[in-house]
Amino acid sequence: MKLGIIGAMDIEVTTLVSRMASENGNALPKLVHAASLDFYDGMLCGISAVVVKSGIGKVNAALCAQHLALDFGVTHIINTGIAGAMASGLGVFDIVVSTEALYHDIDATGFGYKPTVIPQMKESCFRADDMLIAMAEKAFVQTEAAKNHSVMKGRIASGDQFISSAAAKNRIKELCNPACVEMEGAAIAHACYLNDIPFVIIRAMSDMADDGEEASYKFNDKEAAQESAAIVIEMCKELASKA
Repeated sequence: MKLGIIGAMDIEVTTLVSRMASENGNALPKLVHAASLDFYDGMLCGISAVVVKSGIGKVNAALCAQHLALDFGVTHIINTGIAGAMASGLGVFDIVVSTEALYHDIDATGFGYKPTVIPQMKESCFRADDMLIAMAEKAFVQTEAAKNHSVMKGRIASGDQFISSAAAKNRIKELCNPACVEMEGAAIAHACYLNDIPFVIIRAMSDMADDGEEASYKFNDKEAAQESAAIVIEMCKELASKA
């Protein structure tokens, strides 16, 4: 097994990179620069892994996942990061583990397709891997966040928009009823589907996706990113114990 681990921002991958050791035992992983991306190739908690910051948005995320597939031969991909809560009962710092992912901003209705459907593709809602889902749920229990927060399995919706208004949140809820919303997961899932690579998306809720209209709005990105990374670390430990 060789994991590809993608985060969109520095705060989503810094902790993971700091935990890595290269395969030959040096203090740092091998750094490979390609397509304006820095890929850290080495060992993470006893598992061969490549950690990379994709950049924000669907194109960046898909390009990054494709490089992991073609240039690094990863066998599984984990997407770690933050998201805005959508599902009832989800709060800030709760966790969503993907069951599937789709785009909320695909609209080819003018050609007779339903919203969110990608024209001329067999699948538009990409299923996550059952084994990775189960591992992520188990890993969450081992983290500090589990003492005060909860985990939910559910659909993740992605689009090239930062959702911070009640109107936008309600529109996406009506369209595809996701557990949470963000900007990269479905693109990574899409690339994994095309390359036949099992994947899972892990998201810690940084906000409620509609608080931007409130004076008290706070974007809890750093804390949430750390929670998601902690789950990935526990997953790697579990995989290493079974190797």
